[in-house]
Amino acid sequence: MIRVIVGKDYDEMSKKAAEVFAKAMKSAKVLGLATGGTPEGMYKELAAMNQKGEISFQEMKSVNLDEYIGLPEGHKESYRYFMNDKLFDHVDIDKEKTHVPHAKDKNDDAACVEYDQLIDSLGGVDLQVLGVGVNGHIAFNEPDNELNYNTSIIKLTDSTIDANARFFDKREDVPTYAISMGVGKIMEAKEILLLANGKKKAEAIRQLLKGDKITTACPVTLLKLHPNVTVVIDEELEGAL
Repeated sequence: MIRVIVGKDYDEMSKKAAEVFAKAMKSAKVLGLATGGTPEGMYKELAAMNQKGEISFQEMKSVNLDEYIGLPEGHKESYRYFMNDKLFDHVDIDKEKTHVPHAKDKNDDAACVEYDQLIDSLGGVDLQVLGVGVNGHIAFNEPDNELNYNTSIIKLTDSTIDANARFFDKREDVPTYAISMGVGKIMEAKEILLLANGKKKAEAIRQLLKGDKITTACPVTLLKLHPNVTVVIDEELEGAL
């Protein structure tokens, strides 16, 4: 079942997403987290709620979807840095209980196995936050003839490198490989919260909400098979569907 919540603009969308997140925290123990511009506003809202004493992260554990390969530790564009900067530094979570996948190089398959084992040892993900790419990718699972079930090393597509180049000094600085949770692990989450805003995401969200196909050519459509999905969008995106 897919529930759709619409916010007037990005700020209202972020607030509504934070409300869904906070409600899920009442029964959740393991949070699946995403990076990127889309969930940033939600994290800001959650930090404010935490500082007001409305929610607490003290009992929470977290696992992130993905991480670049090849960036030095502490790099400002690493996803570990992002999570610390946008959420963890501002809430009462134990950083020792927050996990971001890490692979030393593109051949580090052992890191993928270890990350899936970690997720399983935590009892699986209770709430998984997702964004979506213009081409329908979730995490770094890009459109393809087949997709990985488990965590794996992904060679980033040119379109993804182009999209991420704005965060780096030049395109050549963008990593070309990443370690990413697979679609199977994402689908194992008990609840999924997908955030999307702006017209550029309209085609991917249209295929999810209004299309009749489930296809690896648009990975987000796999969420049609999940029993508990909430999609939070803004009016600009809704108007483009």
